This record gives sequence, C-alpha cells and structure tokens, in this order.
Amino acid sequence: MTNPPRPAGHNSPVAGISLMLIGIFFFALNDAMGKYLVGTFSVGQILLIRSAAALVMLVPFIKREGLTPFTTMPRPWLQFLRAVFATFEVAAFYWALNDMSLADVMTFYLAGPIYVTAVSPFLLGEKVGWRRWAAVCIGFVGVIIALKPTSGALSPAALVAIAGSFAFSIFMVCTRLVRGTSGIVLVTIQNGAALVFGAIAAPFAWVAVSWFDGALLALLGLVAMTAYLCINKALSLAEASVVVPYQYSTIFWAIVLGYIFFGDIPSTPMLIGAGIIIAAGIYIFIREQQLAKAVPAPAFSEPPPG
Repeated sequence: MTNPPRPAGHNSPVAGISLMLIGIFFFALNDAMGKYLVGTFSVGQILLIRSAAALVMLVPFIKREGLTPFTTMPRPWLQFLRAVFATFEVAAFYWALNDMSLADVMTFYLAGPIYVTAVSPFLLGEKVGWRRWAAVCIGFVGVIIALKPTSGALSPAALVAIAGSFAFSIFMVCTRLVRGTSGIVLVTIQNGAALVFGAIAAPFAWVAVSWFDGALLALLGLVAMTAYLCINKALSLAEASVVVPYQYSTIFWAIVLGYIFFGDIPSTPMLIGAGIIIAAGIYIFIREQQLAKAVPAPAFSEPPPG
C-alpha cells in the first residue's frame, strides 16, 4: 500500500523503523506475558482484564475524537463481524499458548497475510497474479513444515493456532472492507468485543487475583496499546514499504523471550517453516506495494496478533 505524500520534514525512515521495532518488541512482550498468565487464568479472565485496561488507556483518544466517528461509521454489521473475528483470533492465540511455545504459535500467525492474499479474490474481488499465487503456495508449504503433521506431533493446540491465524486473516479482510473508519473506532470496538466475551466467559473459570497478578493483567492491556501507538506513529513517520517488513522481527523476540522465560528451544522444522513463511509474506507485501494504487494510510495499523 502506498501512503500519501507527507509534509516536508515529516518523513523520517530511521525514526519510523525504530518505532516499528519498539512496537513489535512490546507486542512480543505482551504475548510472553500472556503465555505466563494463561497458565493460571482462563482466556476469558485474561481478555476481560486486559481489554478493560486497554479501554481505560483509550479514553483520552476517544474524548479527542468525539462520538461522531462512532455514530457515522460505515457498514456497522461488518464492524461487528470484524470484532467477532478479532476476539476469536486473540482467544485462540492465548489458548494455543497454553500448550505450545511462543515461537510456534507466532509462526502460524505470521501466515495471516498469506491467507489474506489467498482469499482476497473471493472476498475482496482483487486480482491475484501467478507470482503472488506462487508465493501463497510456498507460504503454505512453510506452514505444513512448521506444523510437523505427524501422528505424534499434530496436536489440538496446533489446530487451534491454525484456526486462529485464519480468523486473523478474515479480521484483516474485514478491516480492508471498512477502510476509512477512524482508527480509534476500530480499536475501541475491537477491545469492547473482547471485554464482552471476557465478561461472559470469565465467571465460569474465575481464579482469585492477587495484587501482583492483577497488575500484570492490567499491564497486559497497557503494553498492547503502547505497541499500537508505536506502530502507528512509525507509519506516520515513514512509508509503509519501509517499516512494515520489520514486523517479522516478532519471530526473533518470540524465540528470545520464549527461551529466557520458558526455556523453549525452537525446533528445526519450526525455524525452517518460519523462514519460508516470512520470505513468502515479504514477497507478497513487496508485490502488492508495486501494484497497489495510492490510498490514504489508516490512522491505526493492524498489529501483529496476540
């Protein structure tokens, strides 16, 4: 996607790349915290407290925007569907983390952009040429390698991660279809849906929360929102073609944080699969950059999952 020209003096690739890398680190930290917490608390309880903290952080931005963007948002039914898929994908992410390493789950979610390309001719009416179809097929090969589909390795958690990553791709497709909606509206509805899901699901498996764990659960939402702000500021300082490929650094942090906090050592198939998925995803992104028409950049970008 090509961003519109920026005023002179506002294009700073170095600052944009730096903020993108910081934002991706915060998302990886958010995911590592989620893996720690899901060992004690249910997914519903985590989403309830995390979303409440994120919405509190959003209050100043909502006040600045006012209610008009909320009452005039396009395609309300599609906004609802987007929120449903967003909630499902993050719930699946945390559920899978309960039985899989951080790097393994993240590898499956990195295939989200590949799935978007695969379904875009059917859901978005976009034309996909043979080069991108080839990259999609190669990306699927990477997913299969990472999945290790043997009788002893294929687990319910892996299938949940695959389902979550596909839901993440539909979530991104829905986001494209409501392009033009205020970024604050998108992220508020997204967190609001997760809050509702958490409020319904949490009471069925509620665990008493200590002051330390309560602070950590609240911090989960604050860390995620900080990552949102860093990434979107990065996109305001530099072209998407410059900063977006750096989102794949998330797999590096997933491996490092997974090893430091959980002793996870990535398997060879996972590393090979991740490398193939990343290569295919970057190629698809570059090819789309070459083909896309100039359109306004969104106020808030779609973050990495989790």
